[in-house]
Amino acid sequence: MAVHDRAITAEFGFQQDLQTCEDLMKEGSKSFFSASRILPSKIRDSAIALYAFCRLLDDMVDDPYAPDDVIKQIEHRLDCIYAQNPADIPADRALALVVERFLIPRELLEALVEGFRWDRHGRQYDTIEELCDYSARVASTVGVMMTLIMGVRDRAVLERACELGLAMQLSNIARDVGEDAKNHRLYLPKQWLQEEGIDPDQWLLDPQFSPALSRVVKRLITYADDLYNRSSFGFSGLPRNCRSAIAAASFIYSEISRQVERQAYDSVSRRAVVSKKRKLLLLVKAFRTAIFTAKPDRSFSQIASIQFLVDVVRPEEPYAHYTGSVEERLIWVVGLLEKVELRKTASYHAKAQQQA
Repeated sequence: MAVHDRAITAEFGFQQDLQTCEDLMKEGSKSFFSASRILPSKIRDSAIALYAFCRLLDDMVDDPYAPDDVIKQIEHRLDCIYAQNPADIPADRALALVVERFLIPRELLEALVEGFRWDRHGRQYDTIEELCDYSARVASTVGVMMTLIMGVRDRAVLERACELGLAMQLSNIARDVGEDAKNHRLYLPKQWLQEEGIDPDQWLLDPQFSPALSRVVKRLITYADDLYNRSSFGFSGLPRNCRSAIAAASFIYSEISRQVERQAYDSVSRRAVVSKKRKLLLLVKAFRTAIFTAKPDRSFSQIASIQFLVDVVRPEEPYAHYTGSVEERLIWVVGLLEKVELRKTASYHAKAQQQA
């Protein structure tokens, strides 16, 4: 098959796989899907492919019947994706194109998998710093990859993206205290629980809401709110047509915290839910906010848990994002495939010389 024909096939296949990914996101991640709908189509497609893959991995890890080697299976899928020979799974095929297009370092996805490994081992966290180490892996990684998909490699913006990931994950933890406990999982910092007179192990045996627990959840939400504020200084470092979507994601996830507050910080008896009407209002707010955004702030003190994610992004690498019409995108894909062919040829000749 000619390179040009393969390019057309690759783009067509990506669109087919993307539809499968989108169907998965509609059911599995409603908050993200709501925010993603206002991304530019080219960015949105790649973002959905990324989120769908992450969601599938999350479901694999959370499955109580998953095999003991589930993490090894995931690592093998990453091997195949970065070898541009993905498994015959729509999300894997779509992500293989995305990581090539946007030069996404493998270390970011490996960090995500490490977070999943911690989940499989039922790891608990003594301090808020340790909880941020976990959140950096399962959420900030996605923030960095999303920023790369939007074509930004500026360190300050990447740090703000990581902080948004931390904040969103902490909101999720605050919301899911009771649900996690039913699955014998505890993410609240054990040190904070102990300071309120709660024995973490005993509480997990009979998870009940109490005024002491409400203070721990409130403390977590307050910590997350500071991160939401810090992360907002990165919005203006994003392409103008992407700012509203990221602001919307921030507002919608922050609203989860607000809903927990309205429930007197009781996320054991019931789960906080953001209504569709409220999401629509937040989308409108996001459009307004994106017009007036402060420049990326470079004066914040560094958060240790996220620095390794920013360090693996090399700003001098050329940006691989494709823009323009369908014809221009196809030309870009042709160029990419030709580059891959040249790389394979060079690798073949190198091996042949070694064997000679």
